[in-house]
Amino acid sequence: MLAAWYETNGPAAAVLRVGERPDPEPGPHEVRVRLQAAAVNPSDVKARGGSRKAMQPYVIPGSDGAGTIDRVGPWVDPGRIGERVWTYNAQWGRPFGASAQLVCLPEAQVVPLPSGLDMAQGACLGIPCMTAHRCLFADGPVDGLNVLVTGGAGVVGHYAIQLAKWAGARVAATVSSPEKAAHARAAGADLVVDYRRADVVREVRAALGGIDRVVDVDLGVNLPVTAELLRPGGAIAAYATTGKPVPELPYATMLWKNPVLRQVFVYTMPEPAKRQAIADIGRWARADRPGAAPVFAIAARFPLERVVDAHLAVESGGKIGQVLLDIP
Repeated sequence: MLAAWYETNGPAAAVLRVGERPDPEPGPHEVRVRLQAAAVNPSDVKARGGSRKAMQPYVIPGSDGAGTIDRVGPWVDPGRIGERVWTYNAQWGRPFGASAQLVCLPEAQVVPLPSGLDMAQGACLGIPCMTAHRCLFADGPVDGLNVLVTGGAGVVGHYAIQLAKWAGARVAATVSSPEKAAHARAAGADLVVDYRRADVVREVRAALGGIDRVVDVDLGVNLPVTAELLRPGGAIAAYATTGKPVPELPYATMLWKNPVLRQVFVYTMPEPAKRQAIADIGRWARADRPGAAPVFAIAARFPLERVVDAHLAVESGGKIGQVLLDIP
């Protein structure tokens, strides 16, 4: 099969290669997927750069993809052959991910693709959507609640806005530019605040009064604002803290509110949470509620042979939307 891989951690251009690798064969309870599209997520880029030590003998990067099951292992229903699917967590705890023509995975990580979606859209459903779902629903339903999505133009933020609206919430989002504000509004945000040009606390309080749930892109940087806006019994769910790796907790501000402060790491979240996320994402992707049709944002697509360019596009930080690989 054709695949991209690296043998040591390092810069994309220095370590990524593209060529022929052995075809994988599915083991017990596994299926093999012939991929047509794969996402390049920030976590994939960081892992290649050194956040996770490169496994041996080589690493095929990529967690999320979409394609068709072409082979099944022992104890898997042969009726799954030919099924259109999306995948997640492909390169977690194992060296062989989705930046290849073929990938073998436990069948639970290979999910039927809703009929209305194409393969590129299917490749978008994994880590970002599951992260957004966990942040939103880990502490219960959001119907009728006020949700704040920080970084509303980011990939996770884009889906968090949509899933929150799908579930009946009112949604505020913070962004850093007019272009990103337009992107957050297109996803369905009721209120968008450019934090570089306006007072987030004042704007959100004037429009919504307070916040019940926060989906947070940068916990340490945003805590002074999110803690101030949080209502009693509210929850902050953060999936990163890049700008301030060691957050300072405003304990006195938060104490009387009895809040939940939650860290979300989709790769290791509980199995029941993964199953619920898959079920809800499937319903949302099928547009099962009026006015809640999914909106996908794809910033760039590259052929697998240009995997270096795809990784650099993610690293640049200037994109709005996901970066995908088209698999021949």
